[in-house]
Amino acid sequence: MAEILVLYYSRNGSVARMAQLVARGVEEVAGTTARIRTVPAVSTVCEATAATIPDEGAPYATHDDLKQCDGLLLGSPTRFGNMAAPLKYFLDSTGSQWLSGTLSGKPAAFFTSTASMHGGQESTLLSMMLPLLHHGMLICGIPFSETDLLNTRSGGTPYGASHLAGNDGKHPITEEEKRLCRALGRRLAQTALKLKS
Repeated sequence: MAEILVLYYSRNGSVARMAQLVARGVEEVAGTTARIRTVPAVSTVCEATAATIPDEGAPYATHDDLKQCDGLLLGSPTRFGNMAAPLKYFLDSTGSQWLSGTLSGKPAAFFTSTASMHGGQESTLLSMMLPLLHHGMLICGIPFSETDLLNTRSGGTPYGASHLAGNDGKHPITEEEKRLCRALGRRLAQTALKLKS
């Protein structure tokens, strides 16, 4: 059995909904299971503290989740063309995992949500790749054999799944975006299985 960690930060719910979809794609592949985890918000003015268990949604990620996973799906809303600070803060705490090679050789893929079509979907996905390349992870994208990439009028990139949430964050995930999220989950799960065997 291969276990895929779906790790995300979501402020308004779009990325959390995408996490459910990519996890569904993972579990469409026989022999794989998804473990969904999130990270707490961070403060801009002082060190924030949060309960060890969130009031709602997925549990908070630990470094053991990284150690135990066979692959990683990483999701974040766009913040000025970059991943959100809470996710970066968590990744910045993984120095000992980098030193020990915990993630080296495992596959990773990415998903994001933006308020506008040109809000930095692809640069956000690329920003999430950088620390994982330093960890020695193997990057998976979405191939153009997924024809929704050619036809979508909303989100979707070869760098990973994306969603156009709108200025109010309320746009529903389109059918094309849903299919691309699930395709990304399946692709990562299939890759993890091949690497594990």
